Amino acid sequence: MRSQNSSLRRACVPWLFLLPALALFVLFKFVPMARGLEMSFYQVNFGSDWEWVGLENFQRAFADSDLHTAVIQTALYVSVSVIVSAVIAFALALALEGPARHLRIIRTAMFLPAVTSAAVVAQIWQIMLSPAPDGIGNTILGFLGVGHAGFFSDPNQALGSLIVMQIWKTVPYDMMIFVAGLTGVNRELYDAAAVDGARWHHRLWYVTLPAMRHTVVIVGVLGFIRGVRVFTEVYSSTGGGPGGSTEVVMTYVYKAGFVQFDYGYASAVSCLLFLFTAVTTVTYLTLRQRSNRHGA
Repeated sequence: MRSQNSSLRRACVPWLFLLPALALFVLFKFVPMARGLEMSFYQVNFGSDWEWVGLENFQRAFADSDLHTAVIQTALYVSVSVIVSAVIAFALALALEGPARHLRIIRTAMFLPAVTSAAVVAQIWQIMLSPAPDGIGNTILGFLGVGHAGFFSDPNQALGSLIVMQIWKTVPYDMMIFVAGLTGVNRELYDAAAVDGARWHHRLWYVTLPAMRHTVVIVGVLGFIRGVRVFTEVYSSTGGGPGGSTEVVMTYVYKAGFVQFDYGYASAVSCLLFLFTAVTTVTYLTLRQRSNRHGA
Protein backbone atom coordinates (compact mmCIF):
# COMPACT_ATOMS: atom_id res chain seq x y z
CA MET A 1 0.00 0.00 0.00
CA ARG A 2 2.80 2.37 0.92
CA SER A 3 4.62 1.61 -2.34
CA GLN A 4 1.44 2.36 -4.30
CA ASN A 5 1.06 5.74 -2.61
CA SER A 6 4.71 6.50 -3.29
CA SER A 7 4.29 5.61 -6.98
CA LEU A 8 1.18 7.79 -7.18
CA ARG A 9 3.04 10.75 -5.67
CA ARG A 10 5.91 10.30 -8.11
CA ALA A 11 3.44 10.21 -10.98
CA CYS A 12 1.80 13.45 -9.79
CA VAL A 13 5.03 15.42 -9.39
CA PRO A 14 5.54 16.13 -13.14
CA TRP A 15 1.95 17.34 -13.43
CA LEU A 16 2.46 19.73 -10.54
CA PHE A 17 5.34 21.33 -12.43
CA LEU A 18 3.26 21.47 -15.62
CA LEU A 19 0.15 22.85 -13.92
CA PRO A 20 1.13 26.57 -14.00
CA ALA A 21 2.04 26.41 -17.68
CA LEU A 22 -1.13 24.47 -18.50
CA ALA A 23 -3.24 26.98 -16.58
CA LEU A 24 -1.69 29.89 -18.49
CA PHE A 25 -2.10 28.03 -21.78
CA VAL A 26 -5.80 27.43 -21.13
CA LEU A 27 -6.31 31.01 -19.90
CA PHE A 28 -4.62 32.73 -22.82
CA LYS A 29 -5.33 30.19 -25.59
CA PHE A 30 -8.54 28.21 -25.14
CA VAL A 31 -10.55 30.80 -23.22
CA PRO A 32 -10.05 33.48 -25.93
CA MET A 33 -10.83 30.88 -28.61
CA ALA A 34 -14.09 29.97 -26.88
CA ARG A 35 -14.90 33.64 -26.37
CA GLY A 36 -14.22 34.38 -30.03
CA LEU A 37 -16.50 31.54 -31.11
CA GLU A 38 -19.24 32.95 -28.90
CA MET A 39 -18.77 36.48 -30.26
CA SER A 40 -19.11 35.25 -33.85
CA PHE A 41 -22.83 34.69 -33.28
CA TYR A 42 -23.45 38.21 -31.96
CA GLN A 43 -23.40 41.81 -33.04
CA VAL A 44 -20.90 42.83 -30.40
CA ASN A 45 -21.02 46.23 -28.75
CA PHE A 46 -19.01 46.49 -25.56
CA GLY A 47 -20.96 49.59 -24.54
CA SER A 48 -24.31 47.78 -24.44
CA ASP A 49 -25.88 44.32 -24.58
CA TRP A 50 -24.80 42.04 -27.39
CA GLU A 51 -27.37 41.32 -30.09
CA TRP A 52 -27.81 37.71 -31.20
CA VAL A 53 -27.52 37.45 -35.00
CA GLY A 54 -27.01 33.70 -35.42
CA LEU A 55 -25.17 32.84 -38.63
CA GLU A 56 -25.46 36.33 -40.12
CA ASN A 57 -21.77 37.13 -39.60
CA PHE A 58 -20.76 33.94 -41.41
CA GLN A 59 -23.15 34.73 -44.27
CA ARG A 60 -21.57 38.18 -44.55
CA ALA A 61 -18.15 36.58 -44.81
CA PHE A 62 -19.15 34.40 -47.76
CA ALA A 63 -20.66 37.42 -49.55
CA ASP A 64 -17.90 39.93 -48.75
CA SER A 65 -15.99 40.79 -51.94
CA ASP A 66 -13.20 42.53 -49.99
CA LEU A 67 -12.65 39.37 -47.96
CA HIS A 68 -12.62 37.32 -51.16
CA THR A 69 -9.84 39.55 -52.50
CA ALA A 70 -7.88 39.11 -49.27
CA VAL A 71 -8.31 35.32 -49.52
CA ILE A 72 -7.03 35.26 -53.11
CA GLN A 73 -4.01 37.38 -52.19
CA THR A 74 -3.33 35.17 -49.17
CA ALA A 75 -3.49 32.07 -51.36
CA LEU A 76 -1.04 33.63 -53.83
CA TYR A 77 1.24 34.71 -50.99
CA VAL A 78 1.21 31.23 -49.43
CA SER A 79 1.63 29.19 -52.61
CA VAL A 80 4.53 31.19 -54.05
CA SER A 81 6.40 31.73 -50.79
CA VAL A 82 6.09 28.11 -49.63
CA ILE A 83 7.16 26.54 -52.93
CA VAL A 84 10.04 28.92 -53.67
CA SER A 85 11.26 28.85 -50.06
CA ALA A 86 11.23 25.04 -50.01
CA VAL A 87 13.15 24.75 -53.29
CA ILE A 88 15.83 27.25 -52.24
CA ALA A 89 16.07 25.76 -48.75
CA PHE A 90 16.49 22.25 -50.12
CA ALA A 91 19.26 23.37 -52.48
CA LEU A 92 21.06 25.13 -49.63
CA ALA A 93 20.63 22.09 -47.38
CA LEU A 94 22.27 19.89 -50.00
CA ALA A 95 25.16 22.36 -50.28
CA LEU A 96 25.64 22.90 -46.53
CA GLU A 97 24.87 19.43 -45.16
CA GLY A 98 27.82 17.85 -43.40
CA PRO A 99 29.73 17.71 -40.10
CA ALA A 100 32.51 20.14 -41.09
CA ARG A 101 32.97 23.00 -38.65
CA HIS A 102 32.86 25.75 -41.26
CA LEU A 103 29.53 24.37 -42.51
CA ARG A 104 28.08 24.55 -39.00
CA ILE A 105 29.22 28.18 -38.73
CA ILE A 106 27.64 29.04 -42.09
CA ARG A 107 24.37 27.30 -41.15
CA THR A 108 24.26 29.21 -37.86
CA ALA A 109 24.82 32.53 -39.61
CA MET A 110 22.20 31.78 -42.24
CA PHE A 111 19.65 30.84 -39.57
CA LEU A 112 19.68 34.35 -38.05
CA PRO A 113 16.84 35.74 -40.24
CA ALA A 114 14.55 32.97 -38.99
CA VAL A 115 14.96 34.03 -35.35
CA THR A 116 14.76 37.77 -36.03
CA SER A 117 11.54 39.49 -34.98
CA ALA A 118 9.05 39.79 -37.83
CA ALA A 119 8.57 43.49 -37.10
CA VAL A 120 12.34 44.04 -37.28
CA VAL A 121 12.51 42.12 -40.56
CA ALA A 122 9.74 44.30 -41.97
CA GLN A 123 11.58 47.48 -41.01
CA ILE A 124 14.84 46.20 -42.52
CA TRP A 125 13.14 45.41 -45.81
CA GLN A 126 11.32 48.74 -45.86
CA ILE A 127 14.73 50.42 -45.71
CA MET A 128 16.24 48.07 -48.31
CA LEU A 129 13.30 48.44 -50.70
CA SER A 130 12.81 52.16 -50.28
CA PRO A 131 11.18 53.66 -53.40
CA ALA A 132 13.70 56.52 -53.31
CA PRO A 133 16.14 56.54 -56.27
CA ASP A 134 19.08 56.20 -53.87
CA GLY A 135 17.52 53.30 -51.95
CA ILE A 136 19.42 50.02 -51.73
CA GLY A 137 17.01 48.13 -53.97
CA ASN A 138 16.86 50.82 -56.64
CA THR A 139 20.63 51.28 -56.51
CA ILE A 140 21.08 47.58 -57.30
CA LEU A 141 18.47 47.76 -60.07
CA GLY A 142 20.24 50.81 -61.51
CA PHE A 143 23.56 48.95 -61.47
CA LEU A 144 21.88 46.13 -63.42
CA GLY A 145 20.45 48.59 -65.91
CA VAL A 146 16.86 48.18 -64.73
CA GLY A 147 14.57 51.14 -64.09
CA HIS A 148 13.56 52.28 -60.62
CA ALA A 149 10.85 50.33 -58.78
CA GLY A 150 8.27 51.41 -56.23
CA PHE A 151 8.38 48.14 -54.27
CA PHE A 152 6.05 48.43 -51.25
CA SER A 153 4.58 51.74 -52.48
CA ASP A 154 3.57 50.33 -55.89
CA PRO A 155 0.25 48.39 -55.94
CA ASN A 156 1.61 46.17 -58.72
CA GLN A 157 4.83 45.32 -56.87
CA ALA A 158 3.90 45.41 -53.18
CA LEU A 159 2.66 41.82 -52.89
CA GLY A 160 5.68 40.51 -54.77
CA SER A 161 7.97 42.48 -52.47
CA LEU A 162 6.25 40.95 -49.44
CA ILE A 163 6.68 37.47 -50.90
CA VAL A 164 10.41 38.08 -51.42
CA MET A 165 10.70 39.25 -47.81
CA GLN A 166 8.83 36.18 -46.56
CA ILE A 167 11.07 33.87 -48.58
CA TRP A 168 14.18 35.54 -47.15
CA LYS A 169 12.89 34.99 -43.62
CA THR A 170 11.64 31.40 -44.02
CA VAL A 171 14.40 29.86 -46.17
CA PRO A 172 16.81 29.42 -43.20
CA TYR A 173 14.11 27.73 -41.11
CA ASP A 174 13.17 25.34 -43.91
CA MET A 175 16.85 24.73 -44.64
CA MET A 176 17.52 23.52 -41.09
CA ILE A 177 14.59 21.10 -41.32
CA PHE A 178 15.95 19.73 -44.59
CA VAL A 179 19.45 19.44 -43.11
CA ALA A 180 18.00 17.41 -40.25
CA GLY A 181 16.17 15.22 -42.76
CA LEU A 182 19.30 14.65 -44.84
CA THR A 183 21.14 13.27 -41.84
CA GLY A 184 18.63 10.42 -41.79
CA VAL A 185 19.31 9.30 -45.36
CA ASN A 186 21.13 5.97 -45.47
CA ARG A 187 24.64 6.68 -46.78
CA GLU A 188 24.97 3.12 -48.03
CA LEU A 189 22.38 3.93 -50.69
CA TYR A 190 24.62 6.70 -52.02
CA ASP A 191 27.59 4.32 -52.10
CA ALA A 192 25.57 1.67 -53.92
CA ALA A 193 24.33 4.24 -56.45
CA ALA A 194 27.89 5.48 -57.02
CA VAL A 195 29.07 1.92 -57.63
CA ASP A 196 26.29 1.50 -60.20
CA GLY A 197 27.53 4.62 -61.98
CA ALA A 198 24.57 6.85 -61.09
CA ARG A 199 25.14 10.55 -61.66
CA TRP A 200 24.37 13.16 -58.98
CA HIS A 201 20.93 13.99 -60.39
CA HIS A 202 20.03 10.29 -60.45
CA ARG A 203 21.10 9.95 -56.83
CA LEU A 204 19.06 13.04 -55.98
CA TRP A 205 15.92 11.79 -57.75
CA TYR A 206 16.02 8.12 -56.79
CA VAL A 207 17.72 8.19 -53.37
CA THR A 208 17.51 11.58 -51.68
CA LEU A 209 14.01 12.75 -52.60
CA PRO A 210 12.22 9.46 -51.75
CA ALA A 211 13.98 9.40 -48.38
CA MET A 212 12.95 13.03 -47.75
CA ARG A 213 9.22 12.60 -48.39
CA HIS A 214 8.18 13.07 -44.77
CA THR A 215 10.50 16.06 -44.35
CA VAL A 216 9.00 17.71 -47.43
CA VAL A 217 5.52 17.19 -45.96
CA ILE A 218 6.58 18.81 -42.69
CA VAL A 219 8.07 21.81 -44.48
CA GLY A 220 4.97 22.17 -46.64
CA VAL A 221 2.48 21.95 -43.78
CA LEU A 222 4.44 24.34 -41.56
CA GLY A 223 4.85 26.77 -44.44
CA PHE A 224 1.13 26.62 -45.22
CA ILE A 225 0.13 27.34 -41.62
CA ARG A 226 2.77 30.07 -41.33
CA GLY A 227 1.62 31.74 -44.53
CA VAL A 228 -2.11 31.61 -43.83
CA ARG A 229 -1.70 33.29 -40.45
CA VAL A 230 0.84 35.90 -41.57
CA PHE A 231 0.16 39.29 -40.03
CA THR A 232 3.13 41.12 -38.53
CA GLU A 233 5.24 41.19 -41.69
CA VAL A 234 2.37 42.54 -43.79
CA TYR A 235 0.99 45.00 -41.27
CA SER A 236 4.42 46.40 -40.38
CA SER A 237 5.42 46.79 -44.03
CA THR A 238 2.34 47.96 -45.89
CA GLY A 239 -0.63 47.77 -43.53
CA GLY A 240 -2.49 45.96 -46.31
CA GLY A 241 -1.92 48.77 -48.81
CA PRO A 242 -1.42 50.46 -51.08
CA GLY A 243 -5.04 50.34 -52.18
CA GLY A 244 -5.59 46.94 -50.56
CA SER A 245 -3.06 45.30 -52.88
CA THR A 246 -1.41 43.42 -49.98
CA GLU A 247 -4.48 42.84 -47.83
CA VAL A 248 -4.37 39.30 -46.42
CA VAL A 249 -6.94 37.57 -44.26
CA MET A 250 -5.27 38.35 -40.93
CA THR A 251 -4.88 42.07 -41.66
CA TYR A 252 -8.49 42.12 -42.83
CA VAL A 253 -9.60 40.53 -39.55
CA TYR A 254 -7.53 43.03 -37.56
CA LYS A 255 -9.07 46.01 -39.34
CA ALA A 256 -12.59 44.61 -39.02
CA GLY A 257 -12.14 44.14 -35.28
CA PHE A 258 -9.89 46.97 -34.13
CA VAL A 259 -10.47 49.68 -36.75
CA GLN A 260 -14.14 49.20 -37.62
CA PHE A 261 -14.95 47.73 -34.18
CA ASP A 262 -17.04 44.98 -35.80
CA TYR A 263 -15.89 42.34 -33.32
CA GLY A 264 -18.59 39.81 -34.13
CA TYR A 265 -17.78 39.76 -37.83
CA ALA A 266 -14.03 39.67 -37.17
CA SER A 267 -14.56 36.69 -34.84
CA ALA A 268 -16.61 34.89 -37.50
CA VAL A 269 -13.88 35.34 -40.13
CA SER A 270 -11.27 34.15 -37.61
CA CYS A 271 -13.31 31.02 -36.91
CA LEU A 272 -13.63 30.30 -40.62
CA LEU A 273 -9.88 30.76 -41.07
CA PHE A 274 -9.14 28.39 -38.19
CA LEU A 275 -11.60 25.81 -39.55
CA PHE A 276 -10.12 26.03 -43.05
CA THR A 277 -6.56 25.68 -41.78
CA ALA A 278 -7.39 22.72 -39.53
CA VAL A 279 -9.45 20.85 -42.15
CA THR A 280 -6.90 21.43 -44.92
CA THR A 281 -3.97 20.33 -42.78
CA VAL A 282 -5.68 17.22 -41.41
CA THR A 283 -6.99 16.22 -44.85
CA TYR A 284 -3.58 16.60 -46.47
CA LEU A 285 -1.79 14.65 -43.76
CA THR A 286 -4.42 11.89 -43.88
CA LEU A 287 -4.19 11.54 -47.66
CA ARG A 288 -0.40 11.59 -47.47
CA GLN A 289 -0.40 8.89 -44.83
CA ARG A 290 -2.70 6.69 -46.91
CA SER A 291 -0.51 7.23 -49.97
CA ASN A 292 2.60 6.21 -48.03
CA ARG A 293 0.82 3.16 -46.63
CA HIS A 294 -0.25 1.98 -50.08
CA GLY A 295 3.19 2.69 -51.50
CA ALA A 296 4.95 0.75 -48.76
